[in-house]
Amino acid sequence: MTHIVIIGGGVAAGTAAKTLRKEGYDGDVTIVSEEAHPPYQRPPLSKGYLAGKEGMDAVILQPTEWYAEQGMDLRTSTRAVSLDPTAHEVVLDDDSILGYDSVLLATGASPRSLPLEGAELPGVRTLRRLDDSDDLAAQLRAGGRRLVIIGSGWIGMEVGATARDLGNEVTVLERDPVPLALALGDEMGEVFRALHLEHGVDLRTSVNVERITGSESAEGVVVDGEVLPADIVLIGVGAAPNTTLAENAGLRIHNGILTDSSLRTSAPDVYAAGDVANAYHPVIQRHLRSEHWANALHAGPVAARAMLGMPASFVDIPYFYTDQFDLSMELSGYAPLMADARLVVRGDREGREFIAFWVDRGRIVAGMNVNVWKVNKTVQALIRSGSIVDIDRLRDPSTPLESLLEAA
Repeated sequence: MTHIVIIGGGVAAGTAAKTLRKEGYDGDVTIVSEEAHPPYQRPPLSKGYLAGKEGMDAVILQPTEWYAEQGMDLRTSTRAVSLDPTAHEVVLDDDSILGYDSVLLATGASPRSLPLEGAELPGVRTLRRLDDSDDLAAQLRAGGRRLVIIGSGWIGMEVGATARDLGNEVTVLERDPVPLALALGDEMGEVFRALHLEHGVDLRTSVNVERITGSESAEGVVVDGEVLPADIVLIGVGAAPNTTLAENAGLRIHNGILTDSSLRTSAPDVYAAGDVANAYHPVIQRHLRSEHWANALHAGPVAARAMLGMPASFVDIPYFYTDQFDLSMELSGYAPLMADARLVVRGDREGREFIAFWVDRGRIVAGMNVNVWKVNKTVQALIRSGSIVDIDRLRDPSTPLESLLEAA
């Protein structure tokens, strides 16, 4: 009987496990997760679940009993401490040893820390895990709290919007001039700045956070000499891939675990997927690491099929979505190609109902639909076509998007 081991408790791990059985694999499957929960998805943790609008069923992929029904050994609250690719063995923190035929590393990422005085105080939080969201929700759902967020990336902006909707005072601090500029560029970042300001968020950019104050718990944040009172401080300055297990096993590492397009690592029978994997993307012909939900959702099945010896290649266009106040958007495209691309906006930017396209040498490399629905498939098709588009027609809302695809 063959044995596949999956290390991780997120979407990549959960979808890989489900795909193994779907594709007819009847061998042994062991899933090892540090957390106490069965594999789950993270997007609701900063939005609907944090707000109390969604329950655990919106987070957990499959209930615990499902794994038993599928004949899988789900080991929660368990950590893999070493991987030996030569011996084909994984050692766990309870000293048990798992032999494997194939192993999937879906170890995810961890929040980055800041070397700030006071960062270790109670009341200073990060948001990555389900338990983090539960702890934060217990503080925010009743409203009336003063939340200071350091960092204006997706986590910071989503939590800020959720907390404000719950009736809390929210301040967002960012060292760069424009929020979300790293992901979207300055022009689209300004859309989100205006959104948050309109909803009463104190959004401060180009600031220097000096330290967090407090004796027994966080009481304030010092910013350019000014003390901002805080009941809760959230640090949201990105995440780093959890590569320690892979590094110690001698796998090739560069901004994550390097893999080919089938998610194979540099070691035989070792695969990687999700936030931790820096996978070769055959469309843009470069390695691409994405921390977004859709990457893990689609990569898990690719890794599963590859482990089964089936043809499998990860060619999906990266996808992301967010909900903040009355703005909902979907973003599809290749982040490395967006930085130098031309921004073309179609629709009402001021009214926040538009589609933004990033165009590189006449070809669409990314598209973001804001409060405009049922267009994402067409946006992705336009990206996938790789054809030269007419910019004037692309910008004109009276020109059906489908006609641009037909002309491609």
